[in-house]
Amino acid sequence: MSRLSEIPLSVLDLAPITSGSDATTALRNSQELAQQAERLGYLRYWFAEHHNMPGIASSAPAVLIGHIASATSTIRVGSGGVMLPNHAPLVVAEQFGMLEALHPGRIDLGIGRAPGTDQKTARALRRTEAGLSAENFPQELTELIKYFEGTAELNAVPAAGNKPPIWLLGSSGYSAQAAGMLGLPFAFAHHFSAQNTLPALELYRRNFRPSEVLAEPYAMVCASVIVADTDEHARYIAGPGALSFVRLRQGRPAPLATPQEAADYPYTEIDELVIEDRMSSQIIGSPSTVRAGLDALMESTAADELMVTTIVHGHDDRLRSFELLSEVAERTPSMGRSAAHT
Repeated sequence: MSRLSEIPLSVLDLAPITSGSDATTALRNSQELAQQAERLGYLRYWFAEHHNMPGIASSAPAVLIGHIASATSTIRVGSGGVMLPNHAPLVVAEQFGMLEALHPGRIDLGIGRAPGTDQKTARALRRTEAGLSAENFPQELTELIKYFEGTAELNAVPAAGNKPPIWLLGSSGYSAQAAGMLGLPFAFAHHFSAQNTLPALELYRRNFRPSEVLAEPYAMVCASVIVADTDEHARYIAGPGALSFVRLRQGRPAPLATPQEAADYPYTEIDELVIEDRMSSQIIGSPSTVRAGLDALMESTAADELMVTTIVHGHDDRLRSFELLSEVAERTPSMGRSAAHT
């Protein structure tokens, strides 16, 4: 039995807006995928925070988490993550304290330290002319935790007494070390920073100090995975994600193209090199191909949990990918419900 079948499997969703469609449809599709993930035994369903992106509808994770938690009954729902520099810690505490009070035991608060957006958008989020940075992250994280513990100067109602599990998210070593020193679970963004995965996990485990939250390190790796019935079809439906990355680098983000639009796009030699580098860490193919790729990833990282993001144009293709992935990982519905709720 492979290690993949023994660890929890979770979902990261960006609520992709596709060409010819709209945000309303993207959000409805996310709800349907979350309900399917629950039936298939996935443990968590997280939303990433993005702003000023025409192809991503998950701009307000707290609102979306509440909606999806109400549309499901057992799967954990959370943020992957809330980018703390974009928000006042008091607001984050109030929002996630309320979510935990409404859906006790089912909410996760994943925190990122980077603004994750351009400075113009960052200024609009915090309503200040000063550009945002991650320099104040330690103080802001401490402030956030104090609101949940009821030890801050202000009352964050209903945060005190309704503290969801807090995760630190990262794509480099800083958050890995911080998560280890604080004794918090750590989620690494392998899907866009694969070269840093092993060094960051080593830093996390080496710096880990037991806490009231965790006695031992708990690391989750998030990977980009697309599963289809054949390798050829998987590569074809992966094309739009590659094109989106090219457009993002060009400063021209757009709704997710169709596979044919992606296949017909006039890529330059530089584009091709960028795509090759980007796709090298993604796991794309038939069930057997993906199983081999994920087994290798789990062996090299020794991750305690795998989170998967799947960016494809067709909603049916996305549903099918997560269905096939659950078969690859030998999921059963009871596995998601019985797994440790870290």
